Formats: sequence, C-alpha cells, structure tokens
Amino acid sequence: MYIVIMAGGRGTRFWPRSRDRKPKHLLDILSERTIIQETVDRLLPLVPPERILIVTGRTHAAELARQLPDIPAENILIEPMGRNTAPCIGLAAHFVRRLDPGAVMAVLPADHLITDGGRFLDVLRAAAEAAAPGHHLVTIGINPTAPETGYGYLELGEEEGTARGEKVWQVRSVREKPDRETAQAFLAEGCYVWNSGMFVWTAAAIIDAIGQWLPDLAGGLARIDTALGTDRENAVLEDVYPGLPSISVDYGVMEKADNVLVLRGDFGWSDVGSWDALWEVSPKDPSGNVLKGSVAVTGTRNSLVVARDRLVALAGVEDLIVVDTEDALLVCRRGDSQRVKELVDLLEKEGLTQYL
Repeated sequence: MYIVIMAGGRGTRFWPRSRDRKPKHLLDILSERTIIQETVDRLLPLVPPERILIVTGRTHAAELARQLPDIPAENILIEPMGRNTAPCIGLAAHFVRRLDPGAVMAVLPADHLITDGGRFLDVLRAAAEAAAPGHHLVTIGINPTAPETGYGYLELGEEEGTARGEKVWQVRSVREKPDRETAQAFLAEGCYVWNSGMFVWTAAAIIDAIGQWLPDLAGGLARIDTALGTDRENAVLEDVYPGLPSISVDYGVMEKADNVLVLRGDFGWSDVGSWDALWEVSPKDPSGNVLKGSVAVTGTRNSLVVARDRLVALAGVEDLIVVDTEDALLVCRRGDSQRVKELVDLLEKEGLTQYL
C-alpha cells in the first residue's frame, strides 16, 4: 500500500496566517506540530516513509522537505502548476504504478483533522482490502452531524459486503455541495454521508478510470509517463502539464463512474476549513473561548483569538475571531469567517500582494 498526500492549495480561509508561500498545511494551527506533520505522523503505523508520496507545487517543496526529513526527496512530486485534483491524482498514480504495478494507493488531503487515529487506520485498511482486487474505486464517507452546505455528499446504495469487518456500500450518486434545504433533506433521508475527499484504489484502476472518463487528461499523463525516471522528466512535465484540463476527480471521474464503493468513517473528522471550524474543534475555556498565544481577555465569550509575538487583549466582547500576525490583523464576527476568502480576493484585486 502507498499513500499519496495532496499538499496543494493556498488555504485562503486561514489568512492572515496562511500565505501563498506558507499555506495552511505547513502551519502549526492545530498543535505544536504542523498539519502536514500530523498527517504523516498518523500514517506511519500503516506504511513506512518510503511508501508515502506528497504532491505539491514548486513554491512549497523545499519547506515540505524541511518539515518531513524522513520522506525521501524523490517522493515529493512537484506539479509545475496546480490543475485541480484529477491531474494531481493521475500523476501520482503513474508514479505509484511504476514503483509497484499492483499497488493499492490511498489518496488523502494534507490538511484534515482526525482525532481517533487508530480508528482511521482501521478504516483505511478495510478500504484497501475492498480496493485491492482492482474492480472498484473506493472512497470514505463521513457520518453527517449537521446539514452542512460546505461539503459534497455521497448517496449510499446497496450494501456490497464487508472488508475487515467494515460494511461497504455501493455509491448510488455523488452530489455537489447542496443548499441548506437540500442538505436538510439528505440528513432526513439517512442514506447520505459527507464526501471526505479520501480515496483508495489500485493505481491501475484510477488510471483506467481517467482513460474512460477524461481521455484528454489520460493522453497528457501518458506522455508524462514515458519520461518518468529519465532525464527528460522535468522538461516533459513543464511542457505537458499546463495543457492538462483543470478538473476535480469528483466531477471528472467519481460522479460518472458506476463502480464506486464507500465505507463510513467515524474517526473524529473535520476538514478544518476555516477559523470558525478551528473554534468548533478546539478545547475551550469556561467562557467558550479558544485562546492561542499571548492573549488576555476579560468579559469575553465564545471567541477565537490567535496571537503571535505581541499581546492581544479583548474586553467585553463576544463571538469574535481575532488573528494577529506580524504585518496583518484580522477581526471578524464568528460565523462569518468563510468571508475571509473575499478579503484575500480583495487584496489581490487591489494589488496588495505583499500581504498574500
């Protein structure tokens, strides 16, 4: 089994801590370890570092290598540019297939929170068993706890059987992020799970699926494959990659395929996609505050305060998010932190790139 960790993205909803050169997964937002370090740590009981591959951009490769010294340098795969998840996964699949033609590969995001690491590995092992014959694309769904509109959903079909004691279902449909009314209907029906963005399949199975559903992408990846492991590799990547279609694996493959299976994940999962989500998952003081760094508060309730090098003090306020950095200060109402991305877009539009 190989693990592929997708470490792209800018993490704009975690501005001002997350920046272009050091996005969310390279930061110590959840603990004293960075998010990517925690992601790798929880996988080491399952596979050795030599079977962990990380796909990232050129800007972040050196920092990833610094933070993860046990991962072999050749296992850090550099995309010339971000082209969404289908090209990223396809590129990694060709690498894995060259290392081991029969390998099962798990594809995981770099920046998720999982509180029950042992249970997570149990589900991954079961998913690998379900994927090993090579006939199915396997994904992990999260039992929904609320009518979330920020996640896609998977509709469960017939029960397929079990793997290592875990129930496995056919996926009847893959649904885009719904509006609130639709999300509430999904919860009421009881046969939907959140789409976690975690996948397990053989390298050959996903390469075949890309060939069936995304032939333009498959053609480009085949050209790259001929150069892998040769002195032409970088030149061919630079030549071919910009022309690959930019498309997600969910939209390009999973929504179309009829051989998708799902296992339920019940291991304390969150994608920690915003400052609000960080407040939700973090331990709180008796007043409902999450305080990180040099912080002083009085008469303050249900707020998240993140400080770095100077004291941040709050008095007589509630439901705030305050994030202080060396050159920028964010203040917003708790519940509105999804709008931080709008601020990043505004800074970009106004040419204030020194803050990005």
